[in-house]
Amino acid sequence: MANQVAIIQKDITDSVNNKLGELQKEGLVIPPNYSASNALKSAFFKLQEVKDKSGRPALEACTKDSIANALLDMTVQGLSPAKTQCYFVVYGSKLQLSRSYFGTQTVLKRLSNVKDIWANVIYQDDEFDYENYHGRERLISHKTKFENRDKDILGAYAIVQTTDDEEILTVMTKKEIEASWSQSKTSQAVHKKFPQEMAKRTVINRAAKAFINTSDDSDLLIEAINNTTENEFESSRKDITPEQDLAEEINQNANQEMIDIPKAKVQPEPEQKPEPIEAEFTEQQDIFGEPPANMQEGPGF
Repeated sequence: MANQVAIIQKDITDSVNNKLGELQKEGLVIPPNYSASNALKSAFFKLQEVKDKSGRPALEACTKDSIANALLDMTVQGLSPAKTQCYFVVYGSKLQLSRSYFGTQTVLKRLSNVKDIWANVIYQDDEFDYENYHGRERLISHKTKFENRDKDILGAYAIVQTTDDEEILTVMTKKEIEASWSQSKTSQAVHKKFPQEMAKRTVINRAAKAFINTSDDSDLLIEAINNTTENEFESSRKDITPEQDLAEEINQNANQEMIDIPKAKVQPEPEQKPEPIEAEFTEQQDIFGEPPANMQEGPGF
């Protein structure tokens, strides 16, 4: 069995590396400090611990094509499972990649017109003021107190700082955030347990959407980003997001403060409609976010 896994790993790694080389010739730029080889090794290490509903390892349960495509999306976006920037989930016989909170920040910063992105929660009794300036929301001030963190959440906002040092604001009320949560695959228990961080994650996704889809960057990168986002929002399937590793990633954050890709596909796959999968939490999968609901205009993102 170990030899079979090693052969599968080598075949898929070679396939992904070959396709990645082709995409780089077509103009895809990989971050200079990103090692696709190391990321793939890390991914296979994680995949040994990812299982389907019946307990079968992902490398046995999933088709080679779906594994290769998930890993290709990972390398195109410059993500690493070792840094909890992405995680893998099994749907039927398909493996899918989803980004974490850190991963969304990472890919957004890869866009040529983005310098930084961050988010904050608005609590009851905070003094929050913003305005509509020339058709864009702009933060005026946000004053809070330490004790307010234990009070009700009223909303959240994210700021995208462009390379020109323009700060573009996105604000969401609590009702808008909860509407998004209702369409996500993450269990409601996770939202209740980590409301502050989940609210930040939701508003960052909303802020990122306009930049991702209006960017002048490589279409290959943009399509890979959208492909993974679609995997995170799929209302027809049930959540299998592991709560334990979500907590681990949130703790890390606290310490610091398939739109297809035709050219990127390793091999076309017949369309499948796997049966919904019940929630199954494993210790080694990673998430800090809301996996899948349909990637469409509206509150789901």
